Amino acid sequence: MGQLVDDLLNLARVGRRELSLQVTGLDSLVEAVVTDLQRECKSRAIDWKVERLPFVECDPGLMKQVFTNLLSNAVKYSRPRERAVIEVGTVQDNGQPAIFVRDNGVGFSMKYSDKLFGVFQRLHRAEDFEGTGVGLATVKRIIQKHEGRVWAEAELDRGATFYFTLGTFENRGPENEPAEGGAR
Repeated sequence: MGQLVDDLLNLARVGRRELSLQVTGLDSLVEAVVTDLQRECKSRAIDWKVERLPFVECDPGLMKQVFTNLLSNAVKYSRPRERAVIEVGTVQDNGQPAIFVRDNGVGFSMKYSDKLFGVFQRLHRAEDFEGTGVGLATVKRIIQKHEGRVWAEAELDRGATFYFTLGTFENRGPENEPAEGGAR
């Protein structure tokens, strides 16, 4: 019950919080989250495949929360696999960069995808996978605050891929100079 209250308070705070935008390397955010998750999952066989990610203009604290929620879910829902594979990378979506988090976990039926980002919406039984049903709603709220969109694709027993774009997206190179072909 305490975790549920904490998650709901966090969701409410996200809605009220002003964005503190700064150019941020997504690599460093993902690396920090993966390091934390690896400590928690020492006994699990997980292949982490993280592509080089861009620098973007975002609120780094909120964006770290997005990666924490998405990667924690990937770890959780791939638990039945002998060897989990979790990937993070970028793709193009209508000419705009989109970040993805993909796993080879239990997946879900796309006929329920409209419920995925709602508060208290769960596509799997609580007995099978712990959680409060607030994490993806928090992800959606954060991405919307960044004028982006979030969506998922999955197949039952074949894993899931979560994508998001940022309206504040500014692709930058390692020197904080706009990267070649960068979007604004």
